[in-house]
Amino acid sequence: MRWGTYFAVLSAVLSVGLALGVSMPLVSLRLEGWGYGSFAIGVMASMPAIGVLAGAGLASRLAARFGTPGLMRLCLWGGALSLGLLALLPSYVVWLALRLVIGMVLTIVFILGESWINQIVVEQWRGRLVALYGSSYALSQLCGPLLLGVLGTDHDYGFWVGVGLLVVSPLLLLGRSGAPSAEACGVTLLDLAGFCRRLPVIAWAIALFAAFEAMILTLLPVYCLQQGFTAQVALFMVSTVVVGDALLQLPIGALADRMSRRTLFFGCAVALMLSSLAIPLLIETLAIWPLWVIFGASAGGLFTLSLVLIGERYRDDALVRANAHVAQLWGIGCLIGPVLAGAGSQWVSGHALPLLMAAGAFGLVLLARKPHALELPA
Repeated sequence: MRWGTYFAVLSAVLSVGLALGVSMPLVSLRLEGWGYGSFAIGVMASMPAIGVLAGAGLASRLAARFGTPGLMRLCLWGGALSLGLLALLPSYVVWLALRLVIGMVLTIVFILGESWINQIVVEQWRGRLVALYGSSYALSQLCGPLLLGVLGTDHDYGFWVGVGLLVVSPLLLLGRSGAPSAEACGVTLLDLAGFCRRLPVIAWAIALFAAFEAMILTLLPVYCLQQGFTAQVALFMVSTVVVGDALLQLPIGALADRMSRRTLFFGCAVALMLSSLAIPLLIETLAIWPLWVIFGASAGGLFTLSLVLIGERYRDDALVRANAHVAQLWGIGCLIGPVLAGAGSQWVSGHALPLLMAAGAFGLVLLARKPHALELPA
């Protein structure tokens, strides 16, 4: 077990989480201040998803050419440049293009980072170490909105903090080994269709969590503002959701090493469905705060367990390609979720965000009930 490499890769990915956590809510709040509606903000939130699809298709081919560590460094620096341009070029149209680029380059970081971690962990620790990755990433996103609350949203400090993180973090990967090998081939949407046929429950869970994360960082602050909360309270609510995601992933990972991972997966799906339905009912009560924790934990548990189940079976290029499919599904979830929630919030119901999550979780519960639904083929 290469512990130094594990923590170096983990730290590099965490820098991405913190950079996104401090910049994505700032983008949405800035657009809200400019007078844009929920739909326009939802479109902005979905733009990285298109970049995700492009990055997922190129990750394996580029990793074969530049090597996993080298490609991760290049993509981190590309993300730093894009975040800097967000601060320098405050234009809705320009921001659409920049968010697309950010989605593409940082997706490659996630694909390679998750593959690298799943490659080097030992099986008896897989649940806990993958959960530590998910928990730490969620905590980095939690620190983003909290840090933004301290820095304030009237200036561009949030963007520049993100730039600094993405400039420095590639240096942590110098001299690290154990990265999975990759073949010089692309991953197409046709390949993704085959992956979804083999693993429909995993595919649904990943897309659902992607929609969850995109909406939490971009539309949840707006949703809370529309319910009458101040911007500071809205950011604290976002942070509370991420606290649930972060703090309960380690217990979920420990359970995954000791009990049926399939049973645990089903429990998380049910918890996400029920907590989503309860949000509109409890939004004006103190009970909303523990509910935010359950909401975040159940959604994060689904993603962590999906990565654990994939890591049980795949290695090297097959693992990189599987994580590329994870990224493609992530892109689809990020693309569809914010647009549907933004449109629904503006034209159907102010509670469209939690109701959309409840509907997605209900579909996952139905899929996961089928016999052998979570058995992974070779």
